[in-house]
Amino acid sequence: MTKPIGLRGHHLLCLLGYRGMGYSKDFCENMTHVYETLREQPETIIRVVLGPDDLCAAYPTDEVPHCENRTVYDRDAEIVAKLGLQVEMELSWSEICSKVAGYVMPEDIGHLCATCRWEPYGVCAEGVRLIGEGGELPPVSRK
Repeated sequence: MTKPIGLRGHHLLCLLGYRGMGYSKDFCENMTHVYETLREQPETIIRVVLGPDDLCAAYPTDEVPHCENRTVYDRDAEIVAKLGLQVEMELSWSEICSKVAGYVMPEDIGHLCATCRWEPYGVCAEGVRLIGEGGELPPVSRK
C-alpha cells in the first residue's frame, strides 16, 4: 500500500490554486508532482498533519522558513476546522475536494489566507470555484 501524502491544513487549499508558482525550482517540482498525482489519481490518500508536511519538505534552505510560524499554524487550524477535519485523519483527495465544495466559497480565501503572499494572485479562489462547480483542476503548464 502506498504511503499517504501528508498535508497540513492550508496546503489543502493551496493545492487547488497551484499553477506552477513557488519558492524555488525544487519546491515547484515537488509541488507539481503532488498536484499532478492528486489531479490524476483523486483516490490518493491524504493524512492531515500538524506542522511541516510533504510540501514543506522541499522548502528552500536559503530562504527564511515560515513553516513553523504561529500564523501558519493558525491558518492550518482554521482551515482544518472549516473543512470539518481533524489532524491525523486520512481520507482521499476526492473526499477533501468534496469537503471544500461543501464548506468553502471562493470569497473565503481572502479571509482564510489574508496573510499569504500567493493570495493576491487569485488562483486559490479560482481553484475553490472550480471544485465548487464540480469542475476539474487544470494540468500544471510545464515551461
